[in-house]
Amino acid sequence: MKGSNSSSTDSASGTPRRRSDTTRTAILDAARERFAADGYEKATIRVIAKDAGIDPSMVMRYYGNKEGLFAAAVSIDLKLPDLSTLPRENTGHALVTHFLAMWERNEVLTALLRVGVTNEAGAERMQSIFRDQLMPLAHTVCPDPLQAPTRAGLVTTQLLGLALTRYVLRLPPAVALSREEIVAWLAPTVQRYLTAPHPSA
Repeated sequence: MKGSNSSSTDSASGTPRRRSDTTRTAILDAARERFAADGYEKATIRVIAKDAGIDPSMVMRYYGNKEGLFAAAVSIDLKLPDLSTLPRENTGHALVTHFLAMWERNEVLTALLRVGVTNEAGAERMQSIFRDQLMPLAHTVCPDPLQAPTRAGLVTTQLLGLALTRYVLRLPPAVALSREEIVAWLAPTVQRYLTAPHPSA
């Protein structure tokens, strides 16, 4: 009987947790879609809650305010490759290939880019993601660690420029390129930004 009570208690305590996880997932899914469709300013807690099929107070309970919800909804791990296992001259190819896969399978990243184009909070979030995750990678491969911020910034211009034109603005020439063509065109440029001698050297 004691074991039965323990199982019942575990089951009972697990149910609210599972319900909480389901609610959080519903909120974040709705928030990502709404932020992508309406932008940060127009998206409201009330509308996001309606999309998620819950009361607005639940959104506030879990995330506090719209800023907190936005930060949670667009929390992204770029899952950058470990470049220490690759020949240095393959860095550009590895990064472009990786980011193409990321953009094509990660709708959150595309949604954040849409918001970032028109909203300061979205721009700051995108900046922090690339700064915190791409900068350490640049430090590992660039010839002078002091140049890492500049080199990471230049790499970002290529990666975000590609994403903006291909996946957000959908410019026909950018959309028409195959993944192999994009890697062939872009990888040498990214490689140069990361590992070539400084122009003034």
